[in-house]
Amino acid sequence: MPNCLSIFLQKCLPQHLISQIFGWLARIRHPLPLKNWMINHFIQKYQVDMSLAVIENVEAYPDFNHFFIRQLKTELRPITADKHAIISPVDGSIAQIGKIHKNQLLQAKDFYYDLETLLGGDKTLANLFYDGSFATLYLAPRDYHRVHMPLSGKLIKSIYIPGKLFSVNKMTSEIIPHLYTRNERLVTVFETEAGCMAVILVGAIIVGNIQTVWMDKPVRSKRARTSLPSTDLYLDKGAELGYFTMGSTVIVLFEKNKSILSPTLQTESTVKMGQLLANILI
Repeated sequence: MPNCLSIFLQKCLPQHLISQIFGWLARIRHPLPLKNWMINHFIQKYQVDMSLAVIENVEAYPDFNHFFIRQLKTELRPITADKHAIISPVDGSIAQIGKIHKNQLLQAKDFYYDLETLLGGDKTLANLFYDGSFATLYLAPRDYHRVHMPLSGKLIKSIYIPGKLFSVNKMTSEIIPHLYTRNERLVTVFETEAGCMAVILVGAIIVGNIQTVWMDKPVRSKRARTSLPSTDLYLDKGAELGYFTMGSTVIVLFEKNKSILSPTLQTESTVKMGQLLANILI
Protein backbone atom coordinates (compact mmCIF):
# COMPACT_ATOMS: atom_id res chain seq x y z
CA MET A 1 0.00 0.00 0.00
CA PRO A 2 1.50 3.38 -0.95
CA ASN A 3 2.59 5.50 1.99
CA CYS A 4 0.17 8.34 1.31
CA LEU A 5 -2.83 6.00 1.11
CA SER A 6 -1.83 4.33 4.37
CA ILE A 7 -1.63 7.69 6.15
CA PHE A 8 -4.93 8.79 4.61
CA LEU A 9 -6.65 5.67 5.93
CA GLN A 10 -5.17 6.19 9.41
CA LYS A 11 -6.52 9.73 9.49
CA CYS A 12 -10.00 8.67 8.34
CA LEU A 13 -10.47 5.46 10.30
CA PRO A 14 -11.87 5.52 13.87
CA GLN A 15 -8.55 4.84 15.61
CA HIS A 16 -9.89 4.44 19.14
CA LEU A 17 -12.74 2.16 18.06
CA ILE A 18 -10.35 -0.06 16.09
CA SER A 19 -8.05 -0.24 19.11
CA GLN A 20 -10.98 -1.19 21.36
CA ILE A 21 -12.00 -3.99 18.98
CA PHE A 22 -8.47 -5.37 18.83
CA GLY A 23 -8.24 -5.03 22.60
CA TRP A 24 -11.38 -7.17 22.92
CA LEU A 25 -9.96 -9.81 20.55
CA ALA A 26 -6.69 -9.84 22.50
CA ARG A 27 -8.59 -10.73 25.68
CA ILE A 28 -10.46 -13.70 24.17
CA ARG A 29 -9.77 -16.92 26.08
CA HIS A 30 -12.37 -19.18 24.50
CA PRO A 31 -12.60 -20.89 22.13
CA LEU A 32 -9.04 -22.05 22.70
CA PRO A 33 -8.35 -22.83 19.01
CA LEU A 34 -9.04 -19.19 18.12
CA LYS A 35 -6.79 -17.86 20.91
CA ASN A 36 -3.98 -20.27 19.98
CA TRP A 37 -4.38 -19.48 16.27
CA MET A 38 -4.02 -15.73 16.89
CA ILE A 39 -0.83 -16.24 18.88
CA ASN A 40 0.71 -18.73 16.43
CA HIS A 41 -0.19 -16.54 13.45
CA PHE A 42 1.48 -13.55 15.13
CA ILE A 43 4.61 -15.59 15.94
CA GLN A 44 4.94 -16.74 12.34
CA LYS A 45 4.17 -13.35 10.79
CA TYR A 46 6.67 -11.42 12.95
CA GLN A 47 9.17 -14.25 13.54
CA VAL A 48 8.96 -14.08 17.33
CA ASP A 49 11.66 -16.12 19.08
CA MET A 50 9.78 -17.92 21.85
CA SER A 51 12.96 -19.51 23.20
CA LEU A 52 13.64 -16.15 24.88
CA ALA A 53 10.39 -16.22 26.85
CA VAL A 54 9.94 -17.55 30.37
CA ILE A 55 6.86 -19.41 29.07
CA GLU A 56 7.69 -20.93 25.68
CA ASN A 57 4.48 -22.95 25.29
CA VAL A 58 1.90 -20.91 23.36
CA GLU A 59 -1.02 -22.82 24.83
CA ALA A 60 0.01 -21.83 28.37
CA TYR A 61 -0.94 -18.18 27.77
CA PRO A 62 -4.55 -17.50 28.81
CA ASP A 63 -5.06 -14.94 26.03
CA PHE A 64 -3.20 -12.95 23.38
CA ASN A 65 -2.50 -10.05 25.76
CA HIS A 66 -0.59 -12.27 28.17
CA PHE A 67 1.45 -13.61 25.27
CA PHE A 68 2.17 -10.11 24.00
CA ILE A 69 3.49 -8.89 27.36
CA ARG A 70 5.38 -12.15 27.91
CA GLN A 71 8.35 -11.99 30.25
CA LEU A 72 11.86 -12.82 29.10
CA LYS A 73 14.33 -15.08 30.86
CA THR A 74 16.15 -12.71 33.22
CA GLU A 75 19.61 -14.05 32.37
CA LEU A 76 19.14 -12.85 28.77
CA ARG A 77 18.91 -9.19 29.81
CA PRO A 78 21.63 -8.64 32.43
CA ILE A 79 21.73 -5.25 34.18
CA THR A 80 25.19 -3.70 34.53
CA ALA A 81 26.54 -3.15 38.01
CA ASP A 82 28.15 0.13 36.90
CA LYS A 83 26.34 2.75 38.97
CA HIS A 84 27.06 5.45 36.37
CA ALA A 85 25.52 3.51 33.49
CA ILE A 86 22.08 4.42 32.12
CA ILE A 87 20.47 1.51 30.30
CA SER A 88 17.97 1.08 27.50
CA PRO A 89 14.52 0.64 29.05
CA VAL A 90 13.27 -1.59 26.22
CA ASP A 91 14.08 -3.97 23.40
CA GLY A 92 13.70 -2.07 20.15
CA SER A 93 15.46 0.23 17.74
CA ILE A 94 16.63 3.83 17.94
CA ALA A 95 14.20 6.05 16.04
CA GLN A 96 16.18 9.17 17.01
CA ILE A 97 18.84 9.99 19.58
CA GLY A 98 20.79 13.12 20.42
CA LYS A 99 20.65 16.60 21.87
CA ILE A 100 17.50 18.61 22.50
CA HIS A 101 18.03 21.88 20.63
CA LYS A 102 16.69 24.46 23.06
CA ASN A 103 13.15 23.03 23.34
CA GLN A 104 13.06 21.12 20.05
CA LEU A 105 13.37 17.34 19.57
CA LEU A 106 14.03 15.73 16.20
CA GLN A 107 11.26 13.41 15.02
CA ALA A 108 12.56 12.53 11.54
CA LYS A 109 14.39 14.36 8.76
CA ASP A 110 13.18 17.98 8.99
CA PHE A 111 10.33 17.27 11.45
CA TYR A 112 10.71 18.64 14.97
CA TYR A 113 8.36 18.84 17.95
CA ASP A 114 8.59 20.82 21.19
CA LEU A 115 9.13 19.79 24.79
CA GLU A 116 6.26 21.66 26.37
CA THR A 117 3.63 20.09 24.10
CA LEU A 118 5.20 16.64 24.53
CA LEU A 119 4.95 17.05 28.30
CA GLY A 120 1.30 18.05 28.26
CA GLY A 121 1.86 21.81 28.51
CA ASP A 122 3.92 21.60 31.72
CA LYS A 123 6.28 24.54 31.11
CA THR A 124 8.16 24.14 34.41
CA LEU A 125 8.93 20.51 33.63
CA ALA A 126 9.86 21.33 30.03
CA ASN A 127 12.39 23.92 31.22
CA LEU A 128 14.27 21.20 33.11
CA PHE A 129 15.06 19.43 29.82
CA TYR A 130 15.90 22.57 27.83
CA ASP A 131 19.09 21.78 25.81
CA GLY A 132 19.16 18.33 27.37
CA SER A 133 19.33 14.99 25.57
CA PHE A 134 16.84 12.36 24.43
CA ALA A 135 16.39 8.93 22.92
CA THR A 136 13.31 7.76 21.02
CA LEU A 137 12.97 3.96 21.04
CA TYR A 138 10.59 2.14 18.71
CA LEU A 139 9.16 -1.23 19.75
CA ALA A 140 8.31 -3.42 16.76
CA PRO A 141 5.51 -6.02 17.08
CA ARG A 142 8.01 -8.85 17.59
CA ASP A 143 9.82 -7.09 20.44
CA TYR A 144 9.58 -7.62 24.19
CA HIS A 145 6.99 -5.05 25.36
CA ARG A 146 7.76 -4.41 28.99
CA VAL A 147 9.40 -1.10 29.90
CA HIS A 148 12.12 -0.91 32.54
CA MET A 149 13.91 1.83 34.47
CA PRO A 150 16.94 3.29 32.63
CA LEU A 151 18.25 4.49 35.98
CA SER A 152 17.21 4.15 39.61
CA GLY A 153 14.84 6.89 40.63
CA LYS A 154 12.00 8.19 42.75
CA LEU A 155 8.67 8.81 41.03
CA ILE A 156 7.76 12.50 41.12
CA LYS A 157 4.61 12.50 39.02
CA SER A 158 2.91 11.08 35.95
CA ILE A 159 0.96 12.96 33.30
CA TYR A 160 -1.61 11.28 31.08
CA ILE A 161 -2.26 13.13 27.80
CA PRO A 162 -5.11 11.95 25.53
CA GLY A 163 -4.64 12.08 21.78
CA LYS A 164 -4.65 10.34 18.43
CA LEU A 165 -3.47 6.79 17.84
CA PHE A 166 -1.40 7.02 14.67
CA SER A 167 1.09 4.25 14.02
CA VAL A 168 4.54 5.28 15.23
CA ASN A 169 6.79 3.41 12.81
CA LYS A 170 9.51 4.90 10.60
CA MET A 171 7.09 5.62 7.74
CA THR A 172 4.60 7.62 9.80
CA SER A 173 7.34 9.51 11.66
CA GLU A 174 8.62 10.78 8.31
CA ILE A 175 5.20 11.84 7.04
CA ILE A 176 3.03 12.99 9.98
CA PRO A 177 4.26 16.24 11.60
CA HIS A 178 4.31 16.39 15.42
CA LEU A 179 3.47 12.68 15.59
CA TYR A 180 4.50 12.12 19.21
CA THR A 181 2.76 15.23 20.48
CA ARG A 182 -0.46 14.27 18.68
CA ASN A 183 -0.67 10.70 20.01
CA GLU A 184 -1.90 9.54 23.39
CA ARG A 185 0.94 9.24 25.89
CA LEU A 186 1.87 8.79 29.53
CA VAL A 187 4.74 10.89 30.89
CA THR A 188 6.47 9.47 33.98
CA VAL A 189 8.93 11.73 35.80
CA PHE A 190 11.66 10.53 38.15
CA GLU A 191 14.29 12.11 40.41
CA THR A 192 17.62 10.34 39.75
CA GLU A 193 21.37 10.71 40.21
CA ALA A 194 21.38 12.28 36.74
CA GLY A 195 18.81 14.88 37.73
CA CYS A 196 15.26 14.77 36.45
CA MET A 197 14.48 11.96 34.00
CA ALA A 198 11.27 11.48 32.01
CA VAL A 199 10.19 8.16 30.51
CA ILE A 200 7.33 8.73 28.08
CA LEU A 201 5.18 5.86 26.82
CA VAL A 202 3.55 6.82 23.52
CA GLY A 203 0.38 5.05 22.41
CA ALA A 204 -0.48 3.99 18.86
CA ILE A 205 -3.27 2.33 16.91
CA ILE A 206 -4.20 -1.12 18.25
CA VAL A 207 -2.38 -0.39 21.53
CA GLY A 208 -4.82 -1.79 24.08
CA ASN A 209 -3.52 0.29 26.94
CA ILE A 210 -0.48 1.66 28.73
CA GLN A 211 0.02 0.20 32.19
CA THR A 212 2.51 1.02 34.97
CA VAL A 213 3.44 -1.01 38.04
CA TRP A 214 1.96 1.62 40.38
CA MET A 215 -1.44 2.02 38.66
CA ASP A 216 -4.37 -0.24 39.51
CA LYS A 217 -5.66 0.12 35.97
CA PRO A 218 -4.64 1.94 32.80
CA VAL A 219 -5.44 5.64 32.55
CA ARG A 220 -7.74 6.58 29.71
CA SER A 221 -9.50 9.91 29.77
CA LYS A 222 -10.70 12.65 27.46
CA ARG A 223 -8.72 15.17 29.50
CA ALA A 224 -5.07 15.43 30.52
CA ARG A 225 -4.47 14.24 34.08
CA THR A 226 -1.49 14.80 36.37
CA SER A 227 -1.07 12.28 39.18
CA LEU A 228 1.22 12.57 42.20
CA PRO A 229 2.30 9.41 44.06
CA SER A 230 0.43 8.88 47.32
CA THR A 231 3.54 7.31 48.88
CA ASP A 232 7.24 7.32 48.05
CA LEU A 233 7.92 5.01 45.13
CA TYR A 234 11.53 4.22 44.31
CA LEU A 235 12.38 1.91 41.42
CA ASP A 236 15.82 0.42 40.89
CA LYS A 237 17.62 0.48 37.57
CA GLY A 238 16.29 -2.37 35.46
CA ALA A 239 13.09 -2.71 37.52
CA GLU A 240 9.88 -2.96 35.55
CA LEU A 241 8.12 0.38 35.06
CA GLY A 242 5.17 -0.77 32.94
CA TYR A 243 4.15 -2.29 29.64
CA PHE A 244 2.24 -1.84 26.40
CA THR A 245 -0.50 -4.23 25.35
CA MET A 246 0.49 -4.01 21.68
CA GLY A 247 3.53 -2.07 20.57
CA SER A 248 4.57 1.53 20.48
CA THR A 249 7.39 3.95 21.34
CA VAL A 250 9.26 5.12 24.44
CA ILE A 251 10.96 8.54 24.66
CA VAL A 252 13.52 9.14 27.41
CA LEU A 253 14.55 12.69 28.38
CA PHE A 254 17.60 13.79 30.39
CA GLU A 255 18.64 17.18 31.78
CA LYS A 256 21.43 19.27 30.25
CA ASN A 257 25.00 18.37 31.31
CA LYS A 258 23.85 15.51 33.55
CA SER A 259 24.56 12.58 31.22
CA ILE A 260 26.28 11.68 27.97
CA LEU A 261 24.68 9.40 25.38
CA SER A 262 26.56 6.33 24.16
CA PRO A 263 28.55 7.29 21.03
CA THR A 264 27.99 3.82 19.56
CA LEU A 265 24.24 4.36 19.22
CA GLN A 266 22.69 6.07 16.22
CA THR A 267 19.42 6.16 14.29
CA GLU A 268 18.16 2.63 13.47
CA SER A 269 20.59 0.97 15.91
CA THR A 270 19.06 -2.10 17.54
CA VAL A 271 19.05 -2.08 21.34
CA LYS A 272 18.17 -4.57 24.04
CA MET A 273 16.82 -3.81 27.50
CA GLY A 274 19.82 -3.45 29.80
CA GLN A 275 22.20 -2.32 27.06
CA LEU A 276 24.19 0.88 27.72
CA LEU A 277 22.25 3.95 26.57
CA ALA A 278 24.18 6.73 28.33
CA ASN A 279 26.48 7.48 31.27
CA ILE A 280 25.99 9.85 34.18
CA LEU A 281 28.44 12.76 34.00
CA ILE A 282 30.57 12.87 37.14
